[in-house]
Amino acid sequence: MKSTENNTYSFEDYIASRDSYDDYTDNLFLQKVIQHYTANEFQSIGNEMKALSDWSSKDYREIVNRMAKREHHPRVEHYDAYNNRIDDIIRPKELIEAEDQVFAEKFFSKETQPWEQMVKRFLLHHNGEGGVMCPVACTDGLVDLLTAHRDELSHELNEILLHCTEGIDGDFGIGAQFMTEIQGGSNIPANVLRAVKEGDHYKLYGTKFFCSAIHADYAVVTARVEDSNHVATFIVPSWEEKGSKKRNNFQINRLKWKLGTSELPSAELTYDGAKAYQVGSLEKGVAIAVGIVLTKSRLDIGSASAAFMLRAAREVLQYTQFRDVFGKKINEYPLAAGQIRTVEQTAKRTTAAVFKVYNKYIKSRHNTNNVNTEQFKKEQFQVRELILLQKVKAAKDAVDILRLAISLFGGNGVIEDFSSIPRLFRDAMVNELWEGPRNVLLTQIHRDMKRASNWYDPEEMISHLLVGCDTSTIDIFVKELNVLLTYDLSAQTSLESIQQAELWEEFCDDLFLAYQEQALYEVGDEPIVTTNEGK
Repeated sequence: MKSTENNTYSFEDYIASRDSYDDYTDNLFLQKVIQHYTANEFQSIGNEMKALSDWSSKDYREIVNRMAKREHHPRVEHYDAYNNRIDDIIRPKELIEAEDQVFAEKFFSKETQPWEQMVKRFLLHHNGEGGVMCPVACTDGLVDLLTAHRDELSHELNEILLHCTEGIDGDFGIGAQFMTEIQGGSNIPANVLRAVKEGDHYKLYGTKFFCSAIHADYAVVTARVEDSNHVATFIVPSWEEKGSKKRNNFQINRLKWKLGTSELPSAELTYDGAKAYQVGSLEKGVAIAVGIVLTKSRLDIGSASAAFMLRAAREVLQYTQFRDVFGKKINEYPLAAGQIRTVEQTAKRTTAAVFKVYNKYIKSRHNTNNVNTEQFKKEQFQVRELILLQKVKAAKDAVDILRLAISLFGGNGVIEDFSSIPRLFRDAMVNELWEGPRNVLLTQIHRDMKRASNWYDPEEMISHLLVGCDTSTIDIFVKELNVLLTYDLSAQTSLESIQQAELWEEFCDDLFLAYQEQALYEVGDEPIVTTNEGK
């Protein structure tokens, strides 16, 4: 029977607007933020960004969208046809090629300046993790670890550093970090994986419970050194020899089935004599892993969270000015308009703060003068706490804002191939746990500030963290901090201690919100999407 219905409704205008959007050239706000911080470098960085965005906003975006489909997710092939154990990670060819193209940007080369690396990675984060951005972050930490100990590296470690920074014969090494064991993730001192000394290297024995980027060439691994109480940090090659397909004496037990970052192969593995090269001193193994490797990952999570929200904000803006509901556009209803504004403003203030924190981080890295002064000590402390505060707040806000963005799409918001936001939401959920969940990091911040209060007056501390904010705002935070630092967040659980912990969580959220709002004020505002774009 022929239908007489003639419904001509179409999403074509929205799709055309969405898919033609360039994540850099069409985002005036992002350009303003980058210009604010890169100053004299802006023109050259802008040219680099235009070229990368032409690919990342089109071809790479489409690749990442396809890789999100379940049939393209990674799998492990444990044996070949001849019963040889190979533990081969199977990923789509186009994803591998896209990853190669991303690493060919030479993020960690001496030719690439810090701001160029940062803004390019921020741009790529607009497409979610995609099976690529976690390896980039892990490689960053591995490179920083080796660079910090450059004067003491063995020949093998120098070759690994070269492979990951400048590449070898056009191939760039990929890093990973394997720290989690079954008895604890963030609790690195509880590691029981054994490291046994053998000549100029070590051999590792035991199981790591959660290992992301298992396809990487090298991994930063923490392990307890035999006959000592020390957990040291090692670099472990994935293969017996570069270019070979024979594993470095370990087996991949299984891949992890995760809520998000599903394109990224994460695994459980068992070392059985894997060759490993120690980095740094035995006594400072945990400090090295946390202070260098996890710091870079936490910075990256802040960046990813902001980029996810920017992507969601622009798709929300485009959709709500397109979609008619009960005779009006979605953005013409006050409740919806308020929610849209929340999505947009949170994305903007988070982005502005990410760049401000990174700017402070870069300056702290290059400030090699007066390293033994109290001022230097205070500046390093500020950077450490800002990175922790940002990771906690940006990661949580990303989850909340992406969930709100989904609701603004109505039923279409949960359709996986209608928009990128469900995938970004799942990736954000995973990012909130990476490198320390919220409760662990909030406890660490409290411990840090309480210890520092002996040499860093809380009033001065808050004034430095919130430089530029009005005096009355600073006074309120100082008064609250003086009270909160009298609490013991490791005390026995009681109604009182729970309430104290909740007050601390609220304080940290408000403190970094003030920092973000000041950062946005300093940058200024521009639109993410031009009104009625594409219509």
